[in-house]
Amino acid sequence: MRLRRDRVIEIKTPEQLARMREAGLVVARTLRVLTEAVRPGISTADLDAIAEREIRLAGAVPSFLGYLGYPATICTSVNEEIVHGIPSEKRRLHPGDVISIDCGAIVDGWHGDAAVSVGVGEIDPADQQLLDACETALWRGIAEAEPGGRLGDISHAVQESVRASGDYGLIREYTGHGIGTAMHMEPAVPNHGPAGRGPLLRAGMALAIEPMITRGESRTAELADGWTVVTADGSRAAHFEHTVAITPDGPWVLTLLAPATLGAGKDAR
Repeated sequence: MRLRRDRVIEIKTPEQLARMREAGLVVARTLRVLTEAVRPGISTADLDAIAEREIRLAGAVPSFLGYLGYPATICTSVNEEIVHGIPSEKRRLHPGDVISIDCGAIVDGWHGDAAVSVGVGEIDPADQQLLDACETALWRGIAEAEPGGRLGDISHAVQESVRASGDYGLIREYTGHGIGTAMHMEPAVPNHGPAGRGPLLRAGMALAIEPMITRGESRTAELADGWTVVTADGSRAAHFEHTVAITPDGPWVLTLLAPATLGAGKDAR
């Protein structure tokens, strides 16, 4: 989503991070339900209705709905769409499609935000490799979310992971972001750049880390709807995201169902 950022990086107390964890769990459970609902024939509007139902039944509020005029609860980006795809009854999934589902929820004023990319039925092995490369890059970035490091350590880890995985386009125009009492806050979290640069990582920071990669070039275009971002060359894209808190004990993945600690989380993917 578009950034609307404050100038100061918000530092949370342990109690506040615990509230963010509640929002993160709503997002995680909703994405689990949505992933299970993905099948040939379902429309992206159907998925949106499922997401709103799940979020509201949990006593939470959708983060995206109405944000800067966005008209839906989730973003559903199919195939060449990278991010911010608007759900539609006309857009039905077909076997072999790849869809990114981005979801956010608010609990007591605190936000959680995560995204997952999944295949529809059996997909091209090259598309599966794309998804695997993107998710691996996400976890490489998360591993660097340690107090005392620099924001650039996360960005560099994502970049190098993508490079090591293959000849993928790495999206630069769109970034991760700080998160907490607002969905998009300082700092922006690029998916490229040198290590050892940028703001100092401190316990109490919360970041949405979200690599986006393509099977082709990294150039993007925005559709006439003013939201949907696509690959300029029509190649397929993948997008993964987690909300991560920086704690004295290391990264706490707030939008992972369980366990939420980094090491166990890797095993639970």
